[in-house]
Order: sequence, then C-alpha cells, then structure tokens
Amino acid sequence: MKQGWRNLDESDVRVRPGKGTRPRSKQRPKHADAEQAMVITVDRGRWTCAVGGDPSRKVTAMRARELGRTPIVVGDQVDLVGDTSGQTDTLARIVRVSERSSVLRRTADDTDDTERVVVANASQLVIVVALADPPPRPGFIDRCLVAAYAGKLDPVLCLTKADLAGAEALLAAYSGLDLRVVVTRFDEEPAELRALLAGQVSALVGHSGVGKSTLVNKLLPGVDRATGEVSGVGKGRHTSTSTLALPLPPEVGGWVIDTPGIRSFGLAHVKPDDLVKHFDDLAATAEECPVNCGHLGPPADPDCALETLLAHGGPTADRIVSLRRLLVSRAGKDELAD
Repeated sequence: MKQGWRNLDESDVRVRPGKGTRPRSKQRPKHADAEQAMVITVDRGRWTCAVGGDPSRKVTAMRARELGRTPIVVGDQVDLVGDTSGQTDTLARIVRVSERSSVLRRTADDTDDTERVVVANASQLVIVVALADPPPRPGFIDRCLVAAYAGKLDPVLCLTKADLAGAEALLAAYSGLDLRVVVTRFDEEPAELRALLAGQVSALVGHSGVGKSTLVNKLLPGVDRATGEVSGVGKGRHTSTSTLALPLPPEVGGWVIDTPGIRSFGLAHVKPDDLVKHFDDLAATAEECPVNCGHLGPPADPDCALETLLAHGGPTADRIVSLRRLLVSRAGKDELAD
C-alpha cells in the first residue's frame, strides 16, 4: 500500500447528491404573493410590465422556467414575483399568464399554418386607412375585419387624410356592416376617435404611411412616435418598429397599442364558420348549409342556405354581400388584400 493511503469503510464514503438522487415533485409554487401586471412591450426575451395596470410602475421581467416557451405578448395579463420595484438593474419573473379575452392573430401568408399572436386582451381593433397617399386598399380592410371578428375584438375603421380625398366611395362599400367609422384630418384634432378609445384597450393596425403614428402623437402628447413619408411606389416606410402599449391621458383612460406597419395579413388560421357566427342575423340560416360549405354561393357553394335570404334583397342581402366579400378575402382570393 502506498504511503498516505488507508482502507476506507462505508462510513468514510460520501456520495455527492446529483440530479438522479433528489426527490422530484410535480407540485409547483402557488406564488400567492404574486402581483398582477399588463405586458406593455417585449424586447429580446424581456417583458416590460405595468404593475396593476399603472403606467408609472414599470417593471422588467423574465419568463419563469416553469412556463417553458409559453408565448407572452403585449396586452397579456400576467402575475409577477421577485423584485417588482422597477428600479434599475432589477428583474422580476412572470409566473402565470391569465386567460385571454381576445386575441389578434395573423399568419405570414395564407399558406402558413403558424399563427402569430400580435396583441392580447384588446377590446377594439382600430383599422387605420388613408383616403389618399397611399390610396386605400379595401382588401386589407376586409382582412383586418376578419381578424377582428375571429379574435373577439370590436372593429373600428379610422379613415385618415380626409383633407386630401373624400370618404363617401369607400364608406359605401361597408354600408352592410355594423361598423363604427371615424374620419380624421391632419389639420384637426381627432376628438371623435379619442372618445371611442376612452376607457378601452385598443390595438391600432395599418399600412405604413397611413398616419397611424401621427394619430398616436396627437392622442398622446409627448409620446413622439416616429413618422415617415410615403415612398415613391405608394407604400409607406416602416416607422413604428415594435408593438407598444401606451396609456391615454388619465382624464381619458385606457390604452392604445401601437403595432408596426403591416403589409400583409395572413388568415390561414380562420375558418369560414369562425366569421359567419359573428353575423347574428345570418348565423342561424348558415347552420342549414351543407357540411364544409364556404358560404360563398354559386358556383363554389351552390347549395348555400344564404341564397334564400339573398333572393329577398334589402338590408339582409347587403349583409350577405359584405359577409361574402370578407370570406373571399379570408380565402386569399382578393388581389387587393396586401
């Protein structure tokens, strides 16, 4: 035996505990002391949250390990633990995500099955469209309406740049829908829009260059969202580069969620019946349609039950025409959709 060595008995053996020796439990901490907060922006794996919905209490948080890859987006209501002081270099943890009351989803295009959640828990979707420079794209409006109905958001059509062109022709195309419309001008305060936003959580979507950031700057003095000119090909340059929830002034209340300019709005995740059920006066008749009916009428759907209502004309017929235009857009057959 070498000098310095000695025989070891079992009492001398020390086993270092490893992953395989530790008892595992499926129980998770209840985090009874967690504070509720609203996610107001996301940046590279960090979520900025307003604790208790108070914009003056901003906290940076990370996603807790037990949540795995659970998606968390702007508008989500979450529970925070850890350091919620909001002081510099502090970090809280998101341990729970509440059930969502509404979801604005999109896909990259109509052949992409991967859904992307843009905003959660918004009560309204404000579709911002310029009447000129760039010209309005009805297909994009239709697609936004489909996304709003499917995601349980109330749509609002906001027409900007009324000082450059009239709104009558565009409004006529949507007369068959129960759609709130507000018209704004560059040289006037958006008082009517501000009243519609009061006390609500409203997501704003629109092509770049339609004046969305200009509206936000008027609604929220001091925010100073970047604005840009329209390019020579009629498409706006991207100015807002991230989704951000901004609080309206205290006397107004509510939040505006500004989203980056969107040039395409895929709807691969929406099925025809998801849309039809939001037309209360048509849904019951549509249930009499054959299985897998697309509700488009002849020749695609010759036995569509909505044809019986269409034959009577009047406001109901206008509603069917509007519904079918949205269904065509949902199916990706509208060349103006992008």
